[in-house]
Amino acid sequence: MNKISKFGTLILTLAVVVILSTGSTVFAEEKAHEKRIRMSAELIREMTTQEDSDSMAEVIKSGKGVAIFPAVTKAGLMIGGQVGEGLVLLRNPNGTWSGPSFMGLSGASIGIQIGVQSVGLVLVITNEDGLRAFTGGNSFKLGADVAIAAGPVGRDASAATDSRAKASIYSYSMSKGLFAGMTLEGTVLNQNRDANRAYWGRDVSAATALKKSASDKRMKNLVDSLNALVKKAPK
Repeated sequence: MNKISKFGTLILTLAVVVILSTGSTVFAEEKAHEKRIRMSAELIREMTTQEDSDSMAEVIKSGKGVAIFPAVTKAGLMIGGQVGEGLVLLRNPNGTWSGPSFMGLSGASIGIQIGVQSVGLVLVITNEDGLRAFTGGNSFKLGADVAIAAGPVGRDASAATDSRAKASIYSYSMSKGLFAGMTLEGTVLNQNRDANRAYWGRDVSAATALKKSASDKRMKNLVDSLNALVKKAPK
């Protein structure tokens, strides 16, 4: 084999390696976003079984949409942090859903905390300010760029209507079988463009993704779970 043939073989080999590695990355990302959808549906179903979830259902029914982070990892020793991956769906006036757009969550916290904990988190978008936060750019900070409050549960259910104008986002958490509101001041949310590309098959912004119907069969279980939760809202 002459030098030219050897060089050509080397180039071809490198090209194959690049193609295979790229394909593996895309395949892994596809599996990751499908897992995220499945886990989001599981979290919503678990929350729906809670006695206090009717107030959450009321907020979702009259709100603009939800951001679901099925496994936010909180860890640290005194100075800790939290990180998670999730997705956003918007609820249309006729009760149908649009999206998804995929997002990441990260934040730091200071206090007495030891060990690692996984928390399921749902953010309910209640008004236009909250909607703009999720569709207007690449990232935003809860509490600084948009107002957030722990979602009302139990006897605080009336606050779901009374204080909606004050909080653009309500947060609910699920950890070790316990359902509660959760404060997330200072947490940063970022668009996950790789996951959006894997799901939609091309580069799309959050604003574009959230205008598309969530009628794809990949979203059916999650949409059905959300609709079942909404039915628990007081008449």
